[in-house]
Amino acid sequence: MTEKRKGARSIKDIPADILLQLNKGEIETANLTEWLAVDQKFLLETLLIQNNRSDYLQPILRRVDQLKKQTVNTINEAIGLGILDLALKNQDEEFISKLSTHPADLVRCWAAYTVGRNNAFNIEEKLKKIQSFAADTHFGVREICWMTVRPDISKNLKESFSILSEWTKHENENIRRFSSESTRPRGVWCEHIEALKQNPGLGLEILEPLQSDSSKYVQDSVGNWLNDASKSQPEFVVEICDEWLRESNTKETQYIVKKALRTIRK
Repeated sequence: MTEKRKGARSIKDIPADILLQLNKGEIETANLTEWLAVDQKFLLETLLIQNNRSDYLQPILRRVDQLKKQTVNTINEAIGLGILDLALKNQDEEFISKLSTHPADLVRCWAAYTVGRNNAFNIEEKLKKIQSFAADTHFGVREICWMTVRPDISKNLKESFSILSEWTKHENENIRRFSSESTRPRGVWCEHIEALKQNPGLGLEILEPLQSDSSKYVQDSVGNWLNDASKSQPEFVVEICDEWLRESNTKETQYIVKKALRTIRK
């Protein structure tokens, strides 16, 4: 097994050969610095040429150029949605399926949009198809994939919670973490879910199975979920934390509770 690359601390320190490999989609980014450094337009062009889809390039670039604000995330979304539109128009399932297993993490992020924003799928189908992205070994793909389906989760809370409560039992910590991270009342870089800000108790069927999860990655997400809720329903969060500590006073639960109460007990 090859040792995992650490990645440079700043963009200017990324070796030229590594940057070229990243931009060509030959390797995945090792950290956030590299993620921010990738030239997504160049990566797109390379990908389309390699797959004989050069006619897709200009329509997608036009979409990117029309963005009011160009950030890694907005460009990522614009490219993902551009690919989705063209693939649907051309009935090009073959191309989409290739993207989901591409070596470059940013390409897999684009593929996540072709699932999460495909209106032909209902919420059950979207969640089923997004699960492989939720399990991805790359942090960027895992973050983007929950963002792509969150608008649908928000509109279909009851059904989503019913499906995601099963994910809390999954052996893969990344999939367990998706169930809480994708439903956070306030979330990060995304719209709030008003129903959960007012009534966070709706989320208990996801949170309770994770109250003493062995994974720190999951613990952080659950703690952050409850911390979000504490900003509008502090009494609820205090009550739940007290109950959890009575039920399972483990170091895992203690860690989650401390994280959950950090805003209330500043």
